[in-house]
Amino acid sequence: MIKANDPNRKSWIPVEKDSDFPIQNIPFGVFETTRGDVTIGTRIGDTAIDLAALHQLGYFEGIELPDDIFMQESLNPFISLGKPTWRAVRDKIAEIFDSNNIEIKHKAEVLHEMPSVKMKLPVEVGDYTDFYSSREHATNVGTMFRDPDNALMPNWLHIPVGYHGRASSIIPSGTPIHRPKGQTMPKDATEPVFGPCKLLDFELETAFITADGKPLGDNITTAEAEDYIFGMVLFNDWSARDIQKWEYVPLGPFLAKNFASSISSWIVTLDALEPYRTAGPTQEPKVLPYLEYEGDKNYDINLEVAIKPENTEETCVSKSNFKYLYWNMAQQLAHHTINGCNIHAGDMMGSGTISGPTPDSYGSMLEISWQGTKPVTMKDGTERKFILDNDTVIMRGYCENNGLRIGFGEVSTKVLPAK
Repeated sequence: MIKANDPNRKSWIPVEKDSDFPIQNIPFGVFETTRGDVTIGTRIGDTAIDLAALHQLGYFEGIELPDDIFMQESLNPFISLGKPTWRAVRDKIAEIFDSNNIEIKHKAEVLHEMPSVKMKLPVEVGDYTDFYSSREHATNVGTMFRDPDNALMPNWLHIPVGYHGRASSIIPSGTPIHRPKGQTMPKDATEPVFGPCKLLDFELETAFITADGKPLGDNITTAEAEDYIFGMVLFNDWSARDIQKWEYVPLGPFLAKNFASSISSWIVTLDALEPYRTAGPTQEPKVLPYLEYEGDKNYDINLEVAIKPENTEETCVSKSNFKYLYWNMAQQLAHHTINGCNIHAGDMMGSGTISGPTPDSYGSMLEISWQGTKPVTMKDGTERKFILDNDTVIMRGYCENNGLRIGFGEVSTKVLPAK
């Protein structure tokens, strides 16, 4: 058991019972203080902790860390230090803020109330790959647009299908987006038209952040994969369905995806998620040897999506779970590198839309409204087939068992009208 994960540990920092951030979590993020300083930090309850200030005060003595490691504007240099260092830092933070240790309790420069800080993008994303790893989602989409009896493409049960996306438009929670514009081909039309997307959709995903990998030409095995995964975030992979339908043949998504992808602000480490491991779906037919793995590689992460129209309360439209993913993160990373592709600290790998087996667990409005044929009623009485201007989409995720909850917070994004 990782020491920071001790389920009996309590903190002297107040933590509400339903908080995503007990002392057993200790996620990592980047925030700006009221003084204008940008620092790497962690969070317990509703308190943000300045790790640069802790380091300057000497609290990480005994851990080999560069003097300015927590003064960076991204976590990339820290991630590059490797898993033994991540673990040592988490353990030390857990020790510092344990209820039996009040030595630092009055160090005001270390602690900040969450409403007073501005969260930043936690990593500088060099490369971003998005997978397509939910069998339920792939089956639903295949049923809609192809033969229902052959919904999955022939390769789907043999490889974790993915594509390389755009890293520059990945944004942190709280950053609004404008409705994208592009070409679409209206039904029964003979020529495409240009204008704002009419079928804007969310995709309920998670993403994992990688460490530096092996040299170009070498691959990472499923047994090694978790040593190269720093942690996970919630991920809203925005999609312009009408633009995508017109453009995706023959090379796949382009303008329908590259306008924005939103992530939660705190990266939750795999060590924090360790108590929530679970088995994934049975994989048939048998996978090729390089995709075989041992042990439980999925995690029991409850996921939900809400839509909040402007000036009214939110409506929950989906409740899913990460454990439904057919292809796990170890397989995704092993497949990504099997041809010798190299990875770097801060690279991001999206899970693909995570849909469950029932309509209330589907991970996109395309599925929830079944191409717009089954509108969803909001609490204010309005209906949604897809996302409208001034709607805010909110995704949340958390694990919970034996009275202990570890969560991600939320990723919240408001959609503004097209420019």
